[in-house]
Amino acid sequence: MPAETAEVTPEALAQGLVDLLEIEEVDTDLYVGKRQPGGVGRVFGGQVIAQALQAAQRSTEGPKAAHSLHAYFMRPGNEDYPIVFRVVRDFEGRSFATRRVIAMQKGQPILNMAASFQMPEEGLHHQHAMPDVPAPETLRSDRDLRLETIDGIPEKFRAHMLRWRPIEVRPVNPRSWIDPAPQEPHYANWFRLCAPIGDDPAIHRAILAYASDMALLGTALLPHGKNWITPGLQTASLDHSLWLHEDFRADDWLLYACDSPWSGHARGFNRGKIYARDGRLVASVAQEGLIRMRQ
Repeated sequence: MPAETAEVTPEALAQGLVDLLEIEEVDTDLYVGKRQPGGVGRVFGGQVIAQALQAAQRSTEGPKAAHSLHAYFMRPGNEDYPIVFRVVRDFEGRSFATRRVIAMQKGQPILNMAASFQMPEEGLHHQHAMPDVPAPETLRSDRDLRLETIDGIPEKFRAHMLRWRPIEVRPVNPRSWIDPAPQEPHYANWFRLCAPIGDDPAIHRAILAYASDMALLGTALLPHGKNWITPGLQTASLDHSLWLHEDFRADDWLLYACDSPWSGHARGFNRGKIYARDGRLVASVAQEGLIRMRQ
């Protein structure tokens, strides 16, 4: 069995992601993010966002907590090099604080991010209700579904599709990898870190930021009967916004309900709502991505 598909314990996978997101401080407001062990090619966008959020969180004293971030991807990250994060402390108020983070590789910025932090306080409350979907225990994992159809997947994609991941995903409405037919641009899955971790809310926020870049862009492909192994398809995240509403645990099941209101001009717009099992809306996401068909 290839190394990419050899089974690893859930505890090792979860700790591996925690370690990946634990950035190193090298000077005041200057941090270095680790490389994904065995990573090849382009860095996963969720990793850059999560490490940038960690840099912003490390520069902000509690009890202020991150409630939103807005990021622009400028260049693809390269797995051959670590990522340097520079934090700028734009504002420090009594209730709110704002940070800018520039992620760089080889002296060039690959991502700009702004994050806002707020002191805890109460206020008027309402939310959209959680969709009525089957419980995660009744659904099959994304990896098991991929394994069923792996013989129909081009050889060059198989190891990547079957590698063990620290985020366990159970689709509510599974996508077809072999023969995707056009369908409504709605998608939902349950996800969680595959093993329990500690109680530090900062790392749980970083893990959710990491996972929020999974499955979102593909929602804009559903009406067109495409997926990321479609020949000639080029996709990339262009920007990413995340709002953190309530406390949550990333190692407990979260429902990610996505929709895509629009695509055109080689771009697709996607939205996501993330709910805890008890029905609380804990986060919202918006992203625009590149969707380009090449001959």
